[in-house]
Amino acid sequence: MQVLVVGGTGTLGRQIARQALDAGHSVRCMVRSPRKAAFLQEWGSELTRGDLLEPDSLDYALEGQEAVIDAATARASDSLSCYEIDWTGKQNLFAACRRAGVSRVVFLSVLDAARHRQVPLMDIKACSEAWLAASDLDYTILQVAAFMQGLISQFAIPVLENQTVWVSGTPTPIAYMNTQDVARFAVAALSHPETVRRSFPVVGPRAWNTGEITQLCERYTGKSARVVRVSPVLLKLMQSVTSFFEGSLNVAERLAFAEVVNAGSAFDAPMEETYAAFGLDPADTTRLEDYLREYYDTILKRLREMESDLDKEAKKKLPF
Repeated sequence: MQVLVVGGTGTLGRQIARQALDAGHSVRCMVRSPRKAAFLQEWGSELTRGDLLEPDSLDYALEGQEAVIDAATARASDSLSCYEIDWTGKQNLFAACRRAGVSRVVFLSVLDAARHRQVPLMDIKACSEAWLAASDLDYTILQVAAFMQGLISQFAIPVLENQTVWVSGTPTPIAYMNTQDVARFAVAALSHPETVRRSFPVVGPRAWNTGEITQLCERYTGKSARVVRVSPVLLKLMQSVTSFFEGSLNVAERLAFAEVVNAGSAFDAPMEETYAAFGLDPADTTRLEDYLREYYDTILKRLREMESDLDKEAKKKLPF
């Protein structure tokens, strides 16, 4: 198929582009900065400059396309609110799909979004899901929990470098999934008609709390972690303070996720029906323990090589 990937430079979007190319699709990636997306072109994707808040650029990007996979979302570094990017922007995208006659849409949402309407991004995702359900588009909604990649900066690196690991006061088990595996579901939806006009949870093999993740990192590094638990009250206070300032509005919206991770109930869902509908094998999905072990094996091997190289350079400077 001719597939437009929106958000192709993101952590998930780039994996979707890679998987779609490997599956034989012709991929066009809509990006805000083509200069930062050269790697997508090297893989075989076509690039088009576009912005969800610029309707004309969406019309141009959708020319000749048969399907859209939307992996774009507001980033913490964005100056605009997620209400502008994830609501207004997505409404612009869906309207452009209708104008272009592109009915097949794969939309990335968040698990249990309707249960956490007090969180801005969850509220927007829930509204978007409801809008798609009432539309005439041939949508597939993937409801993800969290990505394993996010654990590297939060847990893996701090433990390795003897830095403090900051965690929420009430650990909530979360079923993290590798973005490569999420991408497999997004691309598989295009070739499985039974996924049309349906929503599916897409989560990892099991839910892990912060204590269990920290223990994995300690086991693979042989180091003890320095863990500091942050009170949910403090996070709520930080959210209230940042919301007073327009420039930090996006930060406040992100802090609102504290209400989700401090809810106590597992952020997880059964996946049997999802695997069956998408024709994928659960055994092929990355386990968190394997993901972290591979990360540490790669990093520690590289560190040993660097230390060896430094030793060689030091020896060259010896006078004998």
